[in-house]
Amino acid sequence: MDCKRFFGNVKNKRIAICGIGISNTPLALRYLKEGAKVFVCDRRDRQSIGELADRLEAAGAELRLGPDYLKNLEVDVIFRTPGMNFNMPELIAARENGIAVTSEMEVFFDLCPATVFAVTGSDGKTTTTTLIAKMLEADGKTVHLGGNIGRPLLPEIDNIKPDDFVVAELSSFQLISMRKSADVAVVTNVAPNHLDIHKDMQEYIDSKRNILLHQNAFSRSILNSDNEITAGFEKDVRGQKMMFSMLHPVKNGTYLDKNGNICVAYRDINVPIMHKSEIAIIGEHNVANYLAAIAAVWGYVKMESIRKVAREFMGVEHRIEFVREKDGVKYYNDSIASSPTRTIAGLRSFENPVVLLAGGYDKHIPFEPMVPEIIKKCKAVILQGPTADAIEKCIISDKNYKGVPEILHAENMEQAVIMASKKAQQGDIVTLSPACASFDAYPNFAARGDHYKRLVMGL
Repeated sequence: MDCKRFFGNVKNKRIAICGIGISNTPLALRYLKEGAKVFVCDRRDRQSIGELADRLEAAGAELRLGPDYLKNLEVDVIFRTPGMNFNMPELIAARENGIAVTSEMEVFFDLCPATVFAVTGSDGKTTTTTLIAKMLEADGKTVHLGGNIGRPLLPEIDNIKPDDFVVAELSSFQLISMRKSADVAVVTNVAPNHLDIHKDMQEYIDSKRNILLHQNAFSRSILNSDNEITAGFEKDVRGQKMMFSMLHPVKNGTYLDKNGNICVAYRDINVPIMHKSEIAIIGEHNVANYLAAIAAVWGYVKMESIRKVAREFMGVEHRIEFVREKDGVKYYNDSIASSPTRTIAGLRSFENPVVLLAGGYDKHIPFEPMVPEIIKKCKAVILQGPTADAIEKCIISDKNYKGVPEILHAENMEQAVIMASKKAQQGDIVTLSPACASFDAYPNFAARGDHYKRLVMGL
């Protein structure tokens, strides 16, 4: 179905859009413009939502707010927000009552005329998505970047041409109900995450696998050979399979050789692209992100475009982001690290002693896997939030714990930053890498990271 026909069918339809935020507000406004009756639903009250509620109401939307925001919806279609569980009882009941339940991204994939690159994974997906977009842009392509990275794509569908390129980051919550996939699909890795929302680890894995299941024979799939779960997705690939590895050569894809060179293996040809030292952003995990991105764009862009991005791209905000140096101590913001695997990757990026700020909302992910890296890298750990005691228990219970790192508790971020500044000495690293979500104290990881940066700059 083309856009004109789709939006023509929207007129006079009753549409419920769940969640008032960055991605859904433009969607609601677009449907109102096309003549739909729009109900904007959110569990928050009007005061919490603020001016967006006024803006949507002024445009003609009817607001359904508070705890009962999904009850008794008499609509034709429900657009769920990306973070809303597809199998929550209210949505199951809606489908049983004949109401279509979909999402902005599902409709976008049905309508998009351009070549689509899509990236998912537990860690590294935002950086990999950004790298792919920048490599395509460096090669002169017209690129539309969006999805879980924070920008809705459906409201811009009229501006996307067949010769353009779309690069979309997809979360497990977006993928769980997808029935169409990308021309080029990337899975960076899969590790326990979001187990507070998914019913179990298998549902989480299956949602990630869904990025591959609806590709065709003319598609490309990029998988992490070093990750047991993603390597197991090989059997699901229908088109061209490309693997990437930090540990060994691959037959078709990208790998890091024993000398630190990033290489492409393609149809029995091995091509060295660049040395990993040419990459401006720090961390071995970012080398892996480059391997994934290069495999995705290989054949679409020139090698010089890849090298240009490596030299010039300084990273995405809140991802091992350098904040400042004060009194010989370097402060980093890694607020995106909302799982233990991300914290491990962050700690491995540093050679000097680390003062780690961790703790927050409990996503029901085991903390034990990150303890060896904490003991190896950290001189002090400052914990806060509901998970503080659980993290401390994991550290002191480890057989290799001999009293280092020192474990401290803070009441809030303000106190944590002050404590860190007192513990750190010249040459040390202070990093916010929480291993937990932010929802105990902040609306999202970005708000947490911004607060931390303001406090650090105010020292």
